[in-house]
Amino acid sequence: MTAERGQVRVLTGLDAGAYPHGNSVLVTGRDETVLIDPSMSVVARGGAGPVDRVVLSHVHEDHVAGLVRYPETPVHAHQDDLAAMSSLDAMVASYGLDPEAAPIFADQLVDQFHFRARPDAIGYGDGARFDVGGSTIEAIATPGHTPGHCCLLIEPESVLYLGDIELSGFGPYYGDRDSSLDDFERSIERCRSIEAAWYVTFHHKGTYTDRAEFLAALDHFASAIDRRDRLLLDYLDTPCRLDELVRRRILYRPHVQLTWVDSAERHSILLHLARLVARGQVTLVGDDTWARA
Repeated sequence: MTAERGQVRVLTGLDAGAYPHGNSVLVTGRDETVLIDPSMSVVARGGAGPVDRVVLSHVHEDHVAGLVRYPETPVHAHQDDLAAMSSLDAMVASYGLDPEAAPIFADQLVDQFHFRARPDAIGYGDGARFDVGGSTIEAIATPGHTPGHCCLLIEPESVLYLGDIELSGFGPYYGDRDSSLDDFERSIERCRSIEAAWYVTFHHKGTYTDRAEFLAALDHFASAIDRRDRLLLDYLDTPCRLDELVRRRILYRPHVQLTWVDSAERHSILLHLARLVARGQVTLVGDDTWARA
């Protein structure tokens, strides 16, 4: 399934773009064709046709899987995510996984997500523009999910590709080694200020064509952050060690078993604890033990 607006085509992922699939974007101009975030669905479909370059919103396993179909095509990633494309070890390290999970995930990256190092990847910065002839793709830095996460504004079609500001009920993900909760909140506000005719997410929701609907979805997405704060505070009515908080979870439901879950929970909980301590709502009461103030 595709949705088209001018020179922009949204390639809807299998399973409605649910992880590990996603919605890639193809921009076909007079001079060249650019593929944005080649997904697992691009792999399953044998590619997205000939492209002149690939632009990544950020470097995560599900957004780079389709590069296996384009091993010689120039690929561009934000300079703050570029290192993760350089080698398998650097890619794995960027997630900050627990030692026992790291080698398992390395195998999954290669076997399931077709990861191949691209040390030739080209870095770009905030405001970088890719001119395809008749349309331009502008990178808008929206870090937090990863340090180099960007939204991509395609003009004159007025399409804002949101990457993993995905507007799902799960809420923002900031569970990697270098993720930032504060940056993610600022990035959400930056997205709120951008007017577009279409808003496109990589996962799940796909394309929004009504700004009011988009803003409502963005508010709901962002509200997960406060919900996690409240959940942590409820847990901390009784002093808890960090490992106990990780087992209880604030991101994933208890039944979810993914290689990176414990690491993501730990990183995310520590970010929330730091802000709750700064607000005077939580205190460290013992060795790695926290309580509501």
